[in-house]
Amino acid sequence: MLAEFDQQLTKTLDEIKAQGLYKTERIITTPQDAHIAVAGGKRVLNLCANNYLGLADHP
Repeated sequence: MLAEFDQQLTKTLDEIKAQGLYKTERIITTPQDAHIAVAGGKRVLNLCANNYLGLADHP
């Protein structure tokens, strides 16, 4: 029974990935700020944290 459920989940996830809708988490390699670096060194604008404006470090 679990094998069938596992196969169905795998099939559904494969369909989601094929449609380009699967989200993977990015690893943040710098402190939270308005601009951050993620794994691979790419710099991006951080809009996913409470500190997205960078005000938490503001005096």
